[in-house]
Parts: sequence; C-alpha cells; structure tokens
Amino acid sequence: MTDARAIRDRIVESGVIAVLRGIDEDRIVPVARAIHEAGVDALEITADGTRASEQIAAVDRELADTDAIVGAGTVLDAPTAQSMIDAGAEFVVSPHTDVETVELCNRQSVLAAPGVMTPTEAVTALEAGADVLKLFPASTVGPSHIGAIRGPLGDVDVIPTGGVSPDNVSEFFDAGAVAVGAGSALVDYGAIDADDMDRVRESAADFVDAVDAARGD
Repeated sequence: MTDARAIRDRIVESGVIAVLRGIDEDRIVPVARAIHEAGVDALEITADGTRASEQIAAVDRELADTDAIVGAGTVLDAPTAQSMIDAGAEFVVSPHTDVETVELCNRQSVLAAPGVMTPTEAVTALEAGADVLKLFPASTVGPSHIGAIRGPLGDVDVIPTGGVSPDNVSEFFDAGAVAVGAGSALVDYGAIDADDMDRVRESAADFVDAVDAARGD
C-alpha cells in the first residue's frame, strides 16, 4: 500500500509535478519516460483525458523500475479517484476541494492534493485530511498568496499550479511553496505532436534546472 507521507516527501524532494493533459494514448508512455529522464519524478496524468486509467496503468508499468511517482489530476469526485487509484495512482490532485475525495484517499493511504484558493477552502481541505494543498490557479493570485494562506494556518504544504513557469518559479519558492505543478511550461506539446522525444526531454530539463536554481540546489 502506498505511504502518503513518503509520496509527499518524494514530491517535495523533486520539487515539481509534471501535468500531462490531453496526450494521445499511444504517446503517453514515451512522453512520461522522456520527462522522467529529464529529472521529473512526479507525473500527473489528468483524469479528464481519454482512457485516463489505462494511461496511468501503462505509465506505472513502464516506469516500475524507476523512482517515478505516477498520479492522477483533475479528479473531481470520489468515484473517479477510486478508479484512478485502482489503476495505480499514488497521488490524487483536484482543481477544487471535494471532501469525499480527500477522505477516500485517506482511507487508502494515497496522497490527496485538493485545490484551494481561499483560507476557508484551505481549512476545509486540511480538516478533511489533505496531505498538501494545491494553490490553483496560481497565476490568478500570484506568489504572495502562499504567504496569505500560510500566515493564519501555519506551516502547511502548498503546491502552486497554473501559470508557473521558469521565469517566475523562483518567486513561488521564495514565497514558501514546497513544490510546483506545471503543464505547458514544462511539457512541450509541439514536440509531442512532432514525435520528438528529445525536445520533450530538453524542455522538461530546462524547467527542472529552473527549479533547482530557485531552490539553490
């Protein structure tokens, strides 16, 4: 059984979650491998894609001999969370806070990262048992909002997602983020369409370099 605390620690150590959205089923495995080879350990496959559970299972099998962590994103409800967990998801990320989804993850020792923006949403998520908080969309409120959330709530783990790029990632870490989530700023969809895994790898590596520089690694 997955240990949610261990998954949290590995995400924080890596510093970034790659959000893989809308990638064709026949390309998801090579894309995931290329991004992992670039230094990204946490791979989030969104549940709103076609055959998402099959994609998670395929990537999980492909990267079973590595230290990759495969999870599900854009999970809106508990039944979807269950199907993603059954497919092998080690963490579940949502754009909002759904208490039933968080509680389901808790029962199965799967890391839950519900989306929050306000202190009320953050408290609701934490009381439900959230392991980390996904600040989303981060571009709407900016890095300073991390401090606004953590100020009254203490040393909570916040992962901003949505609008995080190599140009501003240092601002989010300086503000207290424990990791960041990134989609198109990390995942080169043009390269995927061209079936150019070298470019996919290079784009992800550039983002990882920016994260390392922001954290002083």
